[in-house]
Formats: sequence, structure tokens, C-alpha cells
Amino acid sequence: MPLTLIAFLVAFLVGGPALADVPLRDRAKALFEPIPSAPPPIPGETSTPEKLALGKMLYFEPRLSETRDISCADCHNLSMGGVDGGKLSGGRNAQLAGREVLTVMNAIFNKTQYWDGRAANLADQVVNSVMANPKAMLKTRGGPLAINPIEHAAAKQHAVEHFKRIPGYVAAFKQAFPEQGDPVAYDNIGRAIALFEATLITPDAPFDLWLKGDDQALSDAQKDGLKLFIEKGCATCHNGVNVGGGMYARFGVVKQPSAEFLPSDDLGRFAVTKAIADKYAFKVPSLRNVELTAPYFHTGSTFDLKKVVAVMGESQLGVALSADETDKIVAFLNALTGRQPEVVLPILPPRTGPPFVPEQ
Repeated sequence: MPLTLIAFLVAFLVGGPALADVPLRDRAKALFEPIPSAPPPIPGETSTPEKLALGKMLYFEPRLSETRDISCADCHNLSMGGVDGGKLSGGRNAQLAGREVLTVMNAIFNKTQYWDGRAANLADQVVNSVMANPKAMLKTRGGPLAINPIEHAAAKQHAVEHFKRIPGYVAAFKQAFPEQGDPVAYDNIGRAIALFEATLITPDAPFDLWLKGDDQALSDAQKDGLKLFIEKGCATCHNGVNVGGGMYARFGVVKQPSAEFLPSDDLGRFAVTKAIADKYAFKVPSLRNVELTAPYFHTGSTFDLKKVVAVMGESQLGVALSADETDKIVAFLNALTGRQPEVVLPILPPRTGPPFVPEQ
């Protein structure tokens, strides 16, 4: 946790009236950071135009999946805030993930990936999602995927063999990874897509502009909402550059939410760590662009952002927010919508011969 945040939280707990004298922008700067204007580097990875071009093609490439009909863009639609906009109760998302899709926008700033944090970074998330063999996956209701390692390894090899039969991809991989003798490799697929996904940031939200000094960027209602967001305790978990995404928290700290929002058979991060303290704990989601990423909660159980704020107030903070307070907090959340990335769709390399068909 950043020292500035620790200092602020200490002041919040013991400061009393003195804290109220601190200007709102200074209080906010101790908790939040603007989205930068350029994507951050991925540690240990060099970004090149060739790698980014390959990553973009692969992001939109349905032939990446074992079934040849699912791309990253299917569940992470860049025209819809980086999600699929669908309720969890049906469709491909429920079959593949078991939980509501988290946005790919600004995902580079998250501590880990997935609701339960089972992927350490974007590359891990890529290679364990669309490239998994559906036959190898067993979905527990609401929980993470159990993957048969033998079948998953076979799916990885199938993807590599398939792309080796597409001359346009062979050339693209060679350009992206010229130092490798055999660059059409599974790990390189994840590396390239992760570099592209890292560029999907949304700077210049009204809140960011206000943090940088533009007094007119937020309305009075949004400033009131920010003040409530801080003073009611929301910012204890939803902080940092991504206004979330930096920690795990148990859902139902003060009051157990209804099964609609917290099914009893989804144990959250416990399924990954087996630690009792992680039962019903989930990664705190980023609130960036939250007005675009409905439905909400890991269950995808509501499209109503006001309902989300009310449930979180009761369950996490033990606070019954008034209608006016809820409206103001939602007004602030709407100020977190940044400039969406403009992505020109790539032309995918054509197949010039028969596809790779694995032996049954």
C-alpha cells in the first residue's frame, strides 16, 4: 500500500475535524492517481510495432480458440467498455468463465487478473482463457475453471500447429520475434496479446482532469459524490490509479449479501489459495468506466449502478445510504469514464491450405 495512502487512512481514522480542513483535491490525490496518457511498460517485455500488430491480430482472431470461433474480442468487446454486456445467466461467458467478465480496459493496472486473481498478469490470463480446450474444462457453478492439464497442453499445441499453417502469421511472428528461430510458439501468443491489451487504457476521464487541476471538470454533484466516496469508506478498497484492482476483499464484511449477489457455492479466492481467510474474497474490481461495464458483481446480477452502491454500502461498510447520497456517488462514478481507445480492426491473414486437424 503506498505510503501516501497509509498516511491518509491514519489521518482519516484519527484526524477528526482536522481532516475536514484538508482540500478535497489534496485528499483525493492521497488516494488516487490519474490514468497516464501512455500505456505503461510490461516488466521484462520490450514493445515493438511488430509485436503490437501481431497482438492486435491475435486479439481479434477466432481461430485462436480450440473451437475456432471464440476470440478475446468476443468477451472483451472494445466497443462496449471491454466487456460483453451480457448477464451471466446464459451464453458463452457462463460456459467459459463461470463469473461475469471483467473489463480489459486498464487491466494492465490491476494487481492480478480474474475475480479470484488466479492469473498473475495479462499474459497468463490470455493463455488460460480463449486458448483452453473446452473439453478440458469443468465449470463449477460460479467458480473458477478446473482444467485438465493434459488436454490443455494439447489445445496449446493445436493452436501452434494451426498458426504454422497460415503463411501470414508465420511472417508476422518472425517480424515480432526476429531473435527466435521458431517464433510461432504458445508463449509468444500470450506475450503479443498482453502487449496489445496493455495499450487499452482510458485516460482523460473528468476525474483525472480534475485531479490535474481543472476545477470545472467535475460538477458540484460529482464533487459531493467524491467526498462521500472517501468519507463513507469506499476509497479504503477502491483506490489507486484504477480506483480498485489492487487488493482482495471479502464480500460481506459487515452484512452478508443475498444469494443473488453472493451464491454460497462460489467461494471466491479460496478456490485458488485454500486459505480460510480467502473464503468469499474477490479482487476488488476497478471502477474505471463503470457506467459502461454493466452488469455488475461477479454474478452479473444487476444492471443498476445505484443498487450496486446501496448493496456495497450495507454489506461492506454497514452504511444505509440515502437516495441523495447514492445519486451523488453514482454521479462521481460516471466521472470515471475516460477516453476510449480507437482501434482499427486488423485484416487477419487468410488460410491458404487445409486447417490443422488434431487426431481424435
